[in-house]
Amino acid sequence: MIPRVECPTCHRQVEWSAANPFRPFCSERCRLVDLGAWVSGARAIPDESPPELTHPEDDAAPSDR
Repeated sequence: MIPRVECPTCHRQVEWSAANPFRPFCSERCRLVDLGAWVSGARAIPDESPPELTHPEDDAAPSDR
């Protein structure tokens, strides 16, 4: 039995097999719609890294020498 997955774009059921070159998408159109969402920033992986530590002296204006 060939597994079936849901197309991430249109939610249609698609066979997960070598016969579907666009897997996990159902078509090239759905694949390009998804790519466009990533490029435009509509989709992104959240940044969960801790904020960088800064020192107050790094923010101070340079002194005249």
